Amino acid sequence: MSPLVLLAGMNCTADLWADAGLDGAVRPVLDRPTIAGQVAALLAALPERFVLVGHSLGAIVAMNMALTAPDRVAGLCLVSTNAKAPTDAQRAGWREWLDALAAGTDAVELQRRILPALLGPDAVRDRQDLVERTLAMGAATGTALLQAQLELQLDRGDLLGSLPGLAVPTLVVSGLDDTITPPHFHTEIVTRLPDARLVSLDAGHLLPLERPQAFGSLLRSWQTQLADAAEGVARR
Repeated sequence: MSPLVLLAGMNCTADLWADAGLDGAVRPVLDRPTIAGQVAALLAALPERFVLVGHSLGAIVAMNMALTAPDRVAGLCLVSTNAKAPTDAQRAGWREWLDALAAGTDAVELQRRILPALLGPDAVRDRQDLVERTLAMGAATGTALLQAQLELQLDRGDLLGSLPGLAVPTLVVSGLDDTITPPHFHTEIVTRLPDARLVSLDAGHLLPLERPQAFGSLLRSWQTQLADAAEGVARR
């Protein structure tokens, strides 16, 4: 079975996946300011072939990796993400965060400002454990890494037009309550990929943190299906 590689989203850490039962997975950090540089660094460091899972910005990097080196990617899982080019409003927001970091605001405070979008208002009110872990991920990310990730966001382009040529088995996972990357973003991705299916879970943007058991079970089952299919092809 190909090893699992998990790419967390912006201002998140490996704790995003901690309760999903994905022991042994490789958990790289997004630390480069350009898409091309990040893709090259990851491909140089990772095994020859792997199953690639990305959340949010991590999924955007994952799509770029799969488009760059499809022969390296045994399967692609895209979680809570967006394949469209950033809007002017998004770019302005990321630049505001860069200015705030330069002025001394820390990554935790910036994370705190968007908690309702990350977790949903009900979870912010009722799940103090998730709130604390989400803020702790910001603290662990810190200023330098968040700055690189914001620059990475600004370097993004449109991916929807390239997806029809990506013949990698793909699982797309959407949170029904995700307001940052709503469900229709994921439908757009699935309809453009030649080999993809969509699964929606009752969760917000930080889906693997909020619904770890459901997500982990889904991912492990899909990874087994990939391995069985590859074994069947090898026997022919």
